Amino acid sequence: MVRELRANRRRGKERRAERRQRGRLKVGVDIPDAAEIKAIIDVADGRWRPFILAAIFTGLRISELRGLRWKDVDLKKRELHVNQRADRYQHIDAPKSEAGHRTVPLTPKLVSVLTEWKLACPKGEAGLVFPDGKGKVEWHTNIINRVWIPLQIAAGVTEPVMRNGRIVRDENGKPVVKAKYTGFHALRHFYASWCINREADGGLELPPKVVQERLGHSSITITLDVYGHLFPRGDDSAKLAQAEARLWS
Repeated sequence: MVRELRANRRRGKERRAERRQRGRLKVGVDIPDAAEIKAIIDVADGRWRPFILAAIFTGLRISELRGLRWKDVDLKKRELHVNQRADRYQHIDAPKSEAGHRTVPLTPKLVSVLTEWKLACPKGEAGLVFPDGKGKVEWHTNIINRVWIPLQIAAGVTEPVMRNGRIVRDENGKPVVKAKYTGFHALRHFYASWCINREADGGLELPPKVVQERLGHSSITITLDVYGHLFPRGDDSAKLAQAEARLWS
């Protein structure tokens, strides 16, 4: 009974977190587009490059990335296993739901980057993949303020700062800009859209159930509520006409 109540609370928290965005998520507004992702990849360097690439190509939540251990990364099989997460207070806990325990495939280039990073990664008792300089859990706020926001500005993934409906300009008359995507969840949204998009558009074109499993959603309902509008819709007008003809000659 207690376990069931905890599971329900976790599912409720997950739904609230995924639905913070009002209305449908939009590419270029809530979800980085392909050009923006390429720009981010191009400027990501140093110790944070593996972290950013892992976020882009696995869709793990920032808490899951911060809690990821090398023992849960199988570079030979090209997959990682999500078995724990680190909360904002650096406490290690189980994934958000039973579905959060999952296996996510790794792309070939990401495997290469992680293989190289494993040699340089700071060592610690927890054996984390993306620890701080002392091998301990990295702070959530450090990643957002010292990595994610500056990275977007360096990549040109920005928007002008507005004040009273007007663009703020510096002393030279140039627009003052800020990072376009304040939340790190934007990269998770991108991964979801990449899984969903048609192969012809550069995506994986995966079925909804597989997308749900990759993202670790506790139910297909959450996946469809958040990303259902992104799934390709074919043109069935010809089939519709044929079916009509069979009923109404």
